[in-house]
Amino acid sequence: MDKLQAWSQPGGLIERPGQYPEASELWCYTDKFSYLGGENVSIMVYANTDEYDVEIIRDGARPTTVFTQTGLPGRQHPTPADAYAVGCGWPESLSVVVDSEWESGFYLVILRARHRGRVVESEGFFIVRSSTPADADFVLIHTTSTMLAYNDWGGANHYRGVVNEEGDDLPSPVSSTRRPVARGMLRKPAGAPRNVHTDSPEPGWIPRHPAYEWAWLNGYSRHHADSFWATYERPFTVWAEEQGYTFHHVTQHDLHADSDALAGYSCAVIAGHDEYWTWEMRDRIDAFVDGGAGLARFGGNFLWQVRLDLDAGTQTCFKDPAADPMLTVDPTRVTTAWDWPEINRPGAHTMGLTGNAGIYSRFGATTPRSSGGFTVYRPDHWALKGTDLYYGDVFGAAPIVVFGFEVDGVDYTFRKGLPYATGADGASSDLQIIAMAPAVRGSRDLWNGTVAIGAPLDEAEELAHAMFNGDTPDHLDTEFGSGMIAEYSRGAGTVFNAGSAEWVSGLMRHDGFTERITRNVLDRLGSPAAEDIAGRKR
Repeated sequence: MDKLQAWSQPGGLIERPGQYPEASELWCYTDKFSYLGGENVSIMVYANTDEYDVEIIRDGARPTTVFTQTGLPGRQHPTPADAYAVGCGWPESLSVVVDSEWESGFYLVILRARHRGRVVESEGFFIVRSSTPADADFVLIHTTSTMLAYNDWGGANHYRGVVNEEGDDLPSPVSSTRRPVARGMLRKPAGAPRNVHTDSPEPGWIPRHPAYEWAWLNGYSRHHADSFWATYERPFTVWAEEQGYTFHHVTQHDLHADSDALAGYSCAVIAGHDEYWTWEMRDRIDAFVDGGAGLARFGGNFLWQVRLDLDAGTQTCFKDPAADPMLTVDPTRVTTAWDWPEINRPGAHTMGLTGNAGIYSRFGATTPRSSGGFTVYRPDHWALKGTDLYYGDVFGAAPIVVFGFEVDGVDYTFRKGLPYATGADGASSDLQIIAMAPAVRGSRDLWNGTVAIGAPLDEAEELAHAMFNGDTPDHLDTEFGSGMIAEYSRGAGTVFNAGSAEWVSGLMRHDGFTERITRNVLDRLGSPAAEDIAGRKR
């Protein structure tokens, strides 16, 4: 079996104690995802080395070390076999007080030790929030629920890892916050492959998944490129800080738990792969925008409702409504796609777009020779001001690929050369579809099972059949979709949605069109301070 085939087998490369005899085992997690100044960060560490060092770094455009401690004793702890669902239960190894001078941001907890004559490292994370919203132009919402869905540390996640008696590889409906984060989601080398291919395949091409292959060869989680900081929020944060914008940071878990998490901010920003939300998170962001604020979403794949149990430290997502015990208690809270009729809260009501109308592009065999960019349809929209983009122009195309991996759209029709939302999926009548590109619900298997398929179409069709009892609504009963850039008014506020998980690729590669659109959105929806910064830069 070659390494590419191995990725399609149950398990893949998994991190958990005892998985690889003789290997270094060095992991950590914190008791919460976020803290305010003055609070204690409780750090749980598992180390099979005699001792280890700790370094805490505020990551971003200018990484800054804020804490170090050396010579801590390494200790191993009993770990449940299903730690992915119930948590590790390790005792506290170290407590660090968040200094009031620490800026709001994303903090890496780096563990470092010597093992068999070489230095080994691993990492955890936490967010520092701010209690003074007026000091920032924006607040960035970190996608902690999507991270939990893909985090396979311990052996499983919401996609795979639970092997039944028949040998089937099944998802875990429960994901614990009380465990380390899979290697590669928090930190990885520059240039690590993303989930899109940037070349244009020749005829007879056999699809590859460079992100999977790289992970297998280099000892990273197969899900390293699917979610969170290293792939998505970090590139956006680095770009924004380099541009002079000031961001504060919160997590989706803060949104869920705290009705005032966004109070005092004029604009919330989301970047990257943003797939999983709770009902409460949506309540907070909807109220925020309705009250006159802005939501700038430079991400894609708004799709699933989840439930959080903050006391137990768990996230639950069944996807198939019939499997969720909540079905007979409160169907509106069933953990499946937001566009399931019983929830009665279409995804487009919050984000303007929905993952159910878009999904995959340039991921494996999905639209492999599409442009990788957006085609412009409304060049006069304010978001495109100063770009010199014309009707029919394409920007962000391969090898940049701003349109890729997983994308969002709506049901639409064309009138006189312009796209309009039909409203069949709950999209607003004033939604402005600025640009768009084709996507598909999954990959057809044209190779009779001999090639690894990252997003099989038959799985998507089976899930749709289960969700709708074989009676899929007409607007969702299709193999084909579209991703879109769109904007609409919600209450007194504004939602801008770039509709693609790979939007950050345009910022990483300094594509002039992508950068200008991003600045236009931030300058219009952000605070007066952001406008002043943008004015000075221009």
